Amino acid sequence: MWAELLPVGRSASSGGYRRFAWNSADAECRAWFEEQARKRGLTYELDRNGNQWAWLGDPQGEGAVVTGSHLDSVPDGGAFDGPLGVVSSFAALDELRSRGTGFSKPLAIVNFGDEEGARFGVACIGSRLTAGVLGREAAYELRDADGVRLPDAMERAGYDPAAIGADGDRLARIGAFVELHVEQGRYLAEDQPVGVASAIWPHGRWRFDFHGEANHAGTTRIEDRRDPMLTYANTVLSARKKAKLAGALATFGKVAVEPNGTNAIASLVRGWLDSRAADEATLTALVEEIERAAYERGERDGVRVELTRESYTPVVDFDGPLRDRLARRLGRDGAPGGVPILPTGAGHDAGILASAIPTAMLFVRNPSGVSHSPAEHAETADCLAGVAALADVLEDLACQ
Repeated sequence: MWAELLPVGRSASSGGYRRFAWNSADAECRAWFEEQARKRGLTYELDRNGNQWAWLGDPQGEGAVVTGSHLDSVPDGGAFDGPLGVVSSFAALDELRSRGTGFSKPLAIVNFGDEEGARFGVACIGSRLTAGVLGREAAYELRDADGVRLPDAMERAGYDPAAIGADGDRLARIGAFVELHVEQGRYLAEDQPVGVASAIWPHGRWRFDFHGEANHAGTTRIEDRRDPMLTYANTVLSARKKAKLAGALATFGKVAVEPNGTNAIASLVRGWLDSRAADEATLTALVEEIERAAYERGERDGVRVELTRESYTPVVDFDGPLRDRLARRLGRDGAPGGVPILPTGAGHDAGILASAIPTAMLFVRNPSGVSHSPAEHAETADCLAGVAALADVLEDLACQ
């Protein structure tokens, strides 16, 4: 399964993946998921928001146990973020069947759409729509860099955008969701290959618009310039400094410039801030400080600054009883060698769904700590340990 997915959406120049929502690579991944479901005799289903489901047992049954993740990527992302969870879910089901396990509850594997938000700027669109966190009207207003609206992209890919929206009936039938994911850090590097998530840091995305005045780079005096690039650059440096002082994270990883000419002073610089912290108060204070620094520098540079919050996810504490049940099943008894329980600064579909259903996460060790990069990696032995752990957890939840 892993080998089949590796070529899909991979850039020959960077070695990274460009699997964006509703593009051709996304379509290939979706076809692969459907094939895996059907070859195992599972009931394949596409929900109203474009998420894919593979069911063992009655899809309308109560108390279903669901696992899975996503197959899309960030620009030039790695091979493990998302796909490891989906591949491991099918592999865990194969393992349980090889054990002759009988299921007392419906079991489903899910591929949530557009988890990374690489195309339309909002992460976890598939799960946000399902949970009602993202409404239909707001979703209809989302556009990609080429101005294509989300519903138009869905329609071009053969899906019905008129159906999108909250899916409370589906969530009411789910008793637990467990997502396996490659760790996006190095907390497990010197410990065991598999850990259990305790919480997800609050995080969000903010767009800064720096409005200046376009002019000639070779003839405009320095004192006559209203250069938004200066304000943007100062804001990037300020964000890094303030995040370090707060013990938090702040990253400007995306920028757009108009008119984007080598010999032209920009009229507009648009930068996107991703910020995360251990608690909501710290995150709020940090973004306010970055905003204040941008406005103050903008006044000096003659640049008008606008700030728009594009998405925000509050702190997620995973369901305590479910988390502890996973830890007990995987051997946490307070003794050395017990499964580690750790927080993460990365957002996930499990975090979005946590407000509606009991959710939990398993992490597989990432020795380098690198993620959202072609260098992202997990050893095969650790991936197999993740499959075994997920199988044990699913057996405990769906077979009792």
